Amino acid sequence: MRTRILMLLMGIVLLFSGKAHAQWVVTDPGNFAGNIVNSVKEIATASKTVKNTLDGFKEVEKLYNDTKKYYDALKKVNNLIGDAYKVKECILMVGDISEIYVTSYKKMLSDKNFRPSELAAMASGYAKLLEQSGESLKELKSIVKSGVLSMNDHERMQAIDRIYTTLRENRSLVSYYTRKNISVSYVRAREKNNLASVKALYGNTASRYW
Repeated sequence: MRTRILMLLMGIVLLFSGKAHAQWVVTDPGNFAGNIVNSVKEIATASKTVKNTLDGFKEVEKLYNDTKKYYDALKKVNNLIGDAYKVKECILMVGDISEIYVTSYKKMLSDKNFRPSELAAMASGYAKLLEQSGESLKELKSIVKSGVLSMNDHERMQAIDRIYTTLRENRSLVSYYTRKNISVSYVRAREKNNLASVKALYGNTASRYW
């Protein structure tokens, strides 16, 4: 059975064709996921030098918002199978990691339970996880060569599965790291008998990470 999937991502068209185990033909592979890879790198770099104020964080937030449109467009692509689905999920997991960082850290900057030195350390931790995720996405991009993949089907699937697993672990780490950071504020607020402020800042049970 022959399938053809047309996917629009970041202004380039990715064409998946062939039998279930055939090679994966991709148009314009040099630009595959390039914008997101560069954006994640820029976010990580900016995070290392961000001032521990909401105004100082605006550049990081802007970089994420500029890239979010690509994640949103990719989420609308349905009916992908096999490797195509895994690649989509890899890219979206990098989007999840970026979103957790940007939305959570912005709230932490308004949290009076954290000291400036702690906020700087948190930003550094997020930057490291972002860099690792960006490198995984960069590797995913490099798998695709001009015209066809240079590796055979088994090697290709193994490489994509490995990157998928790494990014899933990174997303879990970012969520755990966020929960641990917020739990520090929770403990300090409880000692001050001011839990209401922490709950108001980080949202209800469904939306917070702790």
